[in-house]
Formats: sequence, structure tokens, C-alpha cells
Amino acid sequence: MYKMRYIGDPVLRRATDTITEFGKPLKKIIANMIETMHHQEGIGLAAPQVGISKKLILVDISGMEDEDADGPEAFVNPEILESFGEPVTLEEGCLSIPDVREDVTRPEGIRVRYQDENGKEYTKDYYGWMARVLQHEIDHINGVLFVDLISPLKQQMLIKTKQIPERY
Repeated sequence: MYKMRYIGDPVLRRATDTITEFGKPLKKIIANMIETMHHQEGIGLAAPQVGISKKLILVDISGMEDEDADGPEAFVNPEILESFGEPVTLEEGCLSIPDVREDVTRPEGIRVRYQDENGKEYTKDYYGWMARVLQHEIDHINGVLFVDLISPLKQQMLIKTKQIPERY
């Protein structure tokens, strides 16, 4: 299990590296990230959140009502190719920003290109919660936090109430 990194930690803002080596070391990182995500009761986790500057995210929405998901899924080197559908505003939170929840507007659907833990490449369309969680986690590997997507007024309120640091 890994130690979580929290808002203000520079690793959350660093550019991440593309993964080129597939095999046992990557699978071990994924297994440790899954353990960490489940321990934290999260539905998504990006490698920078555990101090690893790599393009790797996990999503597990299997416990959510009305979602047809089998369990944790690893996305290696994911990138959003296209967004579509209506903008949807829903409340989000983040394991790296405990106790903060804010409304974030995101597209309802996305097309993602990624690799699995063995290096096989996929391009798939996602909608609903899966699309939202993927967007949130892909933001992490690009140094973006969900509080970057809320209004400046809400950001200032979170800073004033010391829920996020002034220089986050």
C-alpha cells in the first residue's frame, strides 16, 4: 500500500512520464495502487496521488448503484481524444483533497485511448460515472486538480476556510 499525497504536494502538479515498460514491476504498482484506493474508499486513483509521476490511473465504480462494472480497471497512458454530449454538473471529491466536495461541470461522454497493464492499446467511448471518473483521474496525470475547475470565488472561499492551501 502506498502513502497518499495531498493538495500542496508538488508531485500533484508535475508532468507525468509515459509508461514504456510493461511487466511485473508495473503490475506490482497497479496492485499496490488498488490496495491503496480501496483502503481510502476511493473510486479512482492516479499515480501522482501516491507519489509516482507516471501516466497511470485506476477506476473502480463497481460499488456504485446502476453501474455495470466488474472491479478495478487500470488505464496506462490514457488520453482523451474527444468529448461529446451535454455538459453535466455533479459534485466531486478527491482523495488528495479530503473533506472538500464541489460541483464540477464536465462533458457527459469521452473517447479515451489507453493501454492495459500488458501494453495492449484500446480506444473506447465512456459515458456517465465512468466518463466522469476517467476525466477526473486523467486530469491528475496532467497536473490538474478538480478545484482548478471551480469558480475563482469558490476557490477563494476554500482558501479562506483553510480547506485548501493558498498556493495549491
